[in-house]
Amino acid sequence: MLLQVALPVPLYRVFDYSLPADSRALPNGTSAHIPPIGSRVEVSFGRQTLIGIVIAHIAAADSDVPLNKLKPINKCLDAEPILDTSMLKLAHWLARYYHYPLGDVLAVMLPTLVRQGKPLDLLITHWRILPHVSDDDFRANAKKQKQQFEMLKLHGEHGASEDILLLEGMQRSFLKALEEKGLIERYIQNKQAPAPVKLATMPLDLNEEQQLAVTAIIAAHEDKQYTGFLLNGITGSGKTEVYLQAMQAVLEAGKQVLILVPEIGLTPQTRARFASRFAAHIVLLHSGMNNTHRLQGWQDCRTGHAQIIIGTRSAVLYPFADLGLIVVDEAHDGSYKQQDTLRYHAADVALYRGLQANIPVVLGTATPSLEHLKLVDDGKLVECQLQTRPGNAKLASMQLIDARLQSTHQQTTNEGARYDTGLTDALIGAIRQTLEAGDQVLIFLNRRGYAPVLLCEACGWQADCPRCDAHLTVHYNSHSPSNSHSSSSYLKCHHCDWQAYIPTVCPDCGSQNLDAKGMGTTRLSENLHAIFANPQTSKALYPIIQIDRDTTRRKDSWENIYQRINEGKPAILVGTQMVAKGHHFPNVTLVCLPNADRGFLSADFRSPEHTAQLMVQVAGRAGRGDKSGRVLIQTLQPDNELLLKLVKDGYLSFARELLQERKMMGLPPHSHAALIRCEGKTLAATTQALKDAIAILPNGHNLAVLGPIDAPMSKKNSRYHVQLLLLGKDRQQLHRVLHHWWQPVLALPSAKYLKLTLDIDPVGW
Repeated sequence: MLLQVALPVPLYRVFDYSLPADSRALPNGTSAHIPPIGSRVEVSFGRQTLIGIVIAHIAAADSDVPLNKLKPINKCLDAEPILDTSMLKLAHWLARYYHYPLGDVLAVMLPTLVRQGKPLDLLITHWRILPHVSDDDFRANAKKQKQQFEMLKLHGEHGASEDILLLEGMQRSFLKALEEKGLIERYIQNKQAPAPVKLATMPLDLNEEQQLAVTAIIAAHEDKQYTGFLLNGITGSGKTEVYLQAMQAVLEAGKQVLILVPEIGLTPQTRARFASRFAAHIVLLHSGMNNTHRLQGWQDCRTGHAQIIIGTRSAVLYPFADLGLIVVDEAHDGSYKQQDTLRYHAADVALYRGLQANIPVVLGTATPSLEHLKLVDDGKLVECQLQTRPGNAKLASMQLIDARLQSTHQQTTNEGARYDTGLTDALIGAIRQTLEAGDQVLIFLNRRGYAPVLLCEACGWQADCPRCDAHLTVHYNSHSPSNSHSSSSYLKCHHCDWQAYIPTVCPDCGSQNLDAKGMGTTRLSENLHAIFANPQTSKALYPIIQIDRDTTRRKDSWENIYQRINEGKPAILVGTQMVAKGHHFPNVTLVCLPNADRGFLSADFRSPEHTAQLMVQVAGRAGRGDKSGRVLIQTLQPDNELLLKLVKDGYLSFARELLQERKMMGLPPHSHAALIRCEGKTLAATTQALKDAIAILPNGHNLAVLGPIDAPMSKKNSRYHVQLLLLGKDRQQLHRVLHHWWQPVLALPSAKYLKLTLDIDPVGW
């Protein structure tokens, strides 16, 4: 008997090993024991020692390697399989569909500590509230301690692990302080079967559309059959309530529920929403967790201790004891597509896992991707529409402001110089009116920093990144000391993180006429501060809250910002696309998009779709409470047909027109794509490698071949990028060609010192 082992190496094959002569290398110490399929083994591979997964037992006669050449495994790490048959089947499907080595696929699927061969059961500190402790045990001025206590209280009588609590914003110092006061205790949790899920609060009343969706999902669950649902609901239409009520039937049947969210920032608020409805063991899974907590979460999913699992895209690759429902929230979002290593799309994998387990899968979104609309047309997804908001809430109205007809607002500096704020008087008037009414305003600008480029007005020099084909973004804060070498004033490339001081004179001509052109969120915030300042004190009349990666980098920063917003006081929120995804700001009644329509002019054929999705998602933050909302779009192209279609007829009509255009042009989703990227030290070498790849395409491949062409950013981090696009009308034909062609491409002499990657169903070119 021999073992076939998949190893984490970039080779499209598995490796044969023999059983060890020393029985001590086997889990039960007997030579009769054979490491089970799906278990981990430690093996020698060249000069390395690697951890691999046993994927098959074969007879000695079936091996291509002579017996005297075979190495024995060093030891078996698991007495029982850690990956069952369904997980191994998933790994084989991923390897086959994305044309990626099986060993590397398994490495992506396993947490770091599992890949390293560590034991699966680790002791983790948990915290819980002691019996008979109440809010009355706090002094009136102990507000912070009480707030931290309330966070732990959300986890019920069993509490939560320290890792989870720290991720949610609790601090070790407060945990220790509360422990010293005898209010909470730490303990090592002994894993027991979780208690049956109970309702913590009663469900809300559903409207007719919501009830139809819930009934359909529950029927699929009860029939134990796979059905993919597209829950197509406008923003604020109550999609989450549909999830909650569909989940109730699944959880009461003792099944697990997986909820995928597009980014880490949404996991705490999603957890709070689900914890307020269900008394259940809820597990969070995302890349912000340490290795120990990710292993514990993986184990909880595998053993069935996790009842509700909330995670980002990698959670779809976890093993589950008894999964009953998968929900993919904001299913259109591009962050569900992995952009390196195994380039999978979490929504596609979720649909496959639903088919594999015969369970329903719900893709929820207000702006469905064209791919998902095409699946509805093909009968592969069942569409459930939610076109009304619960109660009296109305969908925010959209209005265009023609920036060609209105001059943008001019502001005067302390030195008397005039500058352009980038906002029209009409937009500023609407902002002022909303604030005076006691409401909040959200201004969306998807560009962080102070300005996108530093320009010399004398000679035209631009501050460019020395390692990328990109401008350096100006980061500058006028409230810091006015010194170009200040730590808060610098030039930065957002692609490779190159940083430099802001020069005082032009490096080319020596002129001091350097000007930061364009606008980022920091500059817009400063302009708004000046516009809405008290003339006597120069202080802003209203809080201006900047929300981007720069202001939310620190721990707890996003939670603190969220708390400020939900105080409900009049304020101006200035944010990037971080604010577009699923956030509930009940007091925002006006959303302004001063520069959101640039995406309609991009060379990427997907850009209009992605731009419209972003605009609609941002617009959906307005009027989510009892007050009506409106959206103002400042534009220099008010006659753009796509923009007018979106504003007048809504996203669905807009998307249907785009879908028809794609069909006429033979572009995805009416064709199937594979994108080959080549990266190297010189542009000539990368281009030649892709030309050689085209030359070995099999005859009669029936594919459209576009390229090789420079990537959208041809130079990044001192490496040159060229790409090649293959389009086929028949998906199976495309994969047949790739199956026979891709490995020979990697073996081309011209590709020897280059990095070649294959992206199936790319979301960007």
